[in-house]
Amino acid sequence: MSLDTHHGGRGGGAQTDVEEIVAVADRVRGAMETVIGGKPEVLRLTLTVLLAEGHLLIEDVPGVGKTMLAKALGRAVDCSVQRVQFTPDLLPSDITGVSVYHQDRHEFEFNPGPVFANIVLGDEINRASPKTQAALLECMAERQVSVDGRTHALERPFMVVATQNPADMKGTYALPEAQRDRFMARVSVGYPAPQAELDMIDSHGARSPLDALAPVTDAVRIRDLADKVAAVHVAPGVRRYIVDLVNATRTSPELRLGASPRATLHLVRAARAYAALHGRHYVLPDDVQALAVPVLAHRLLPGPEAQTRRRTPEQIVAGLVAHLPVPGPR
Repeated sequence: MSLDTHHGGRGGGAQTDVEEIVAVADRVRGAMETVIGGKPEVLRLTLTVLLAEGHLLIEDVPGVGKTMLAKALGRAVDCSVQRVQFTPDLLPSDITGVSVYHQDRHEFEFNPGPVFANIVLGDEINRASPKTQAALLECMAERQVSVDGRTHALERPFMVVATQNPADMKGTYALPEAQRDRFMARVSVGYPAPQAELDMIDSHGARSPLDALAPVTDAVRIRDLADKVAAVHVAPGVRRYIVDLVNATRTSPELRLGASPRATLHLVRAARAYAALHGRHYVLPDDVQALAVPVLAHRLLPGPEAQTRRRTPEQIVAGLVAHLPVPGPR
């Protein structure tokens, strides 16, 4: 492509960092593949979001392995993991924690909720009320929790992996736009290929493969790799291309809600991680194009015309990517 992807003349040090990222990511992916087989792109996107310090939304029909994917990630990384089963009667304090008054000491003590973990699995997040869903907003955006006027910081890495069933299923509440916008990417696991399903009968038949999954890295290493991912170079031309793509969603006649500035930042961060996972210390337009649909589509609302034509946000974003010219170097 004609786009300038010059990486500022940085050499061996940056490449060494990328090689370390690839080595650790390959180990994590290999461990997860013992549980989730035949889904290499799903696992790659999951690791991209982890190293970009984002949050992942897994949306699909029941029974295809959404929860298993999140659990496999938690087992592969030696870090604190908490699971929250979202139900209609779940309260915000059940997630963030609550302050309890001790009469003998005449003081309040904060009892942290399950959100105080490195990886938080929110199972069936859209089965809880919007009020409870909103309890995660501050946690996901600012990595902190405010309870009774006090702010409690969350440790890095902090990643919310939420699963949800399609919104047209019974007993679900559609996620608010502000909530969806805080997820860096959305992925669908999909049904396995026939051979992968045959293999699954053997591997899952007697006992869960999670029982044999041992950690291959830890939270400290992931935090260090995330810092190195943040240093991956994004050339001015690539930055301009990302902004042009996001702006195209805001001006598209097919959309009544385009992508936010947060989406721009998420796309940049995800592209850095995606490039590093491919062994590069600089971002290419190809990285942006590969991530455009999973990073942008879940934030968008189609307009009446698109709904009439049954055009999904994924199809609209793919069309914008196909028609948006890649700018040349200035």
